[in-house]
Amino acid sequence: MLAIAALSTGFALLFAGITIGNVLERFVMRGLDERLDAQVAVLARAVRPDATLDRTRAVDLPEFGVPGSDWSWQVKGPAGRVDSGTTRPLPPSTPPALPPAPPVEALPPVPRPDHERPHPPGPGGREDRQLHAGDTRDRSGERLHSRTMDVTTPRGTVTITAIGPRRIVEEPLREAMIPLLGSLALLGVGLALATLLQLRFGLRPLRDLRTSLAAVRAGTERHVPADQPGELQPLVTELNALIDQNAAGLAHARQHVANLAHGLKTPLAALSLKLAEANADDDVRDMVDQIDRRVRHHLGRARADATGGARARTPIAPAVTDLVAVLRRIHADRPIALDIAIPADLAVAIDPQDLDEMIGNLLDNAWRHARGAIAIGAEADGPFVSLSIADDGTGLGDAAIAQAMLPGRRLDEQGDGHGFGLSITRELAELNGGTITLGRSPALGGLLTRLDLPQHR
Repeated sequence: MLAIAALSTGFALLFAGITIGNVLERFVMRGLDERLDAQVAVLARAVRPDATLDRTRAVDLPEFGVPGSDWSWQVKGPAGRVDSGTTRPLPPSTPPALPPAPPVEALPPVPRPDHERPHPPGPGGREDRQLHAGDTRDRSGERLHSRTMDVTTPRGTVTITAIGPRRIVEEPLREAMIPLLGSLALLGVGLALATLLQLRFGLRPLRDLRTSLAAVRAGTERHVPADQPGELQPLVTELNALIDQNAAGLAHARQHVANLAHGLKTPLAALSLKLAEANADDDVRDMVDQIDRRVRHHLGRARADATGGARARTPIAPAVTDLVAVLRRIHADRPIALDIAIPADLAVAIDPQDLDEMIGNLLDNAWRHARGAIAIGAEADGPFVSLSIADDGTGLGDAAIAQAMLPGRRLDEQGDGHGFGLSITRELAELNGGTITLGRSPALGGLLTRLDLPQHR
């Protein structure tokens, strides 16, 4: 928008400068034409019927006929050529040869009505259409301007030309154009600043709308504020309706999960009692306890969503530390060197169990495929926290990365995995307003997993 406004303003100022310059040139040129036409009118009155010039009536107006000046005149006709003595060369315009006319004395005078009698030529007069303008240069290269008129006599046509220097037009025009161009330049700067301010303040509601949407995505707000300018009000209404629709769909899906979890709760409690009575193995009882904790977790989430509870603040560093301790015991046969760089005060707006499940899935994948090193880092990235987990394994190609996110899709047939870890992590990240991306680690050369989650401020 700023570029379009700048180009439009530039073209408008250029057009204004050219137009004003042309108007000024025509105005100044009219003054020069009037002075030349006045001299032509004086000479036209001095032309006799025999095509000769009456020198007693051929008066030189001021500036004309002065030796060495650039003002001059000339009269050409059947009787010859007469000039002021300072005539500048003009383009050749020799009138067509006419047969010699009889002497004036042999021609009887023919009276003419008043409306056919010649009137003094000049701009705006009846004879103005008979005057012709021309431009040429003298021997020194200076530009000259002329006005020419043809007077018809019984002996033939007499051509009267008055010449003046064009600099008397160019100099004042130049003096007028310099401040004019300066004024237009200042006007252009002012318009550019005004456009910049207009765009800055005019687009402020859009920046506020973006901030409000970021707050909704981060979970700190449920809706975009309805107090918006009239131009944005329909958009905000549709956005809030879309947010409500998505929230309703998510609540409906979680309700199904809650119903399923509630249905499993009683059988799991009974199974736990049976295992206790049968003195079952501790590993089996531990697995049942994990299932029970999962069920209770989803029930708790369903209750939190039903009451509109705010998202919990979950520090990242303690969660990673606990998960690393667990995975060291699980993968005791695979010693891995860990490089952990996570600020202690960095926290996300995620349920603790959701965070444990996402990071646990990613760390478990990295541990199983790493050759000997894993790097874990986290940093604030605007309204999000970017958690990265990289290993020194073989990594994945572009085609394999696209398939890795599919539920149940395993890219290797070794180990005891089921192929749901990455898809579950992506689902949990998207439900919490985050994203997950896969790539290749430039430092370790293996798989790089980046998990972006809303930051808790």
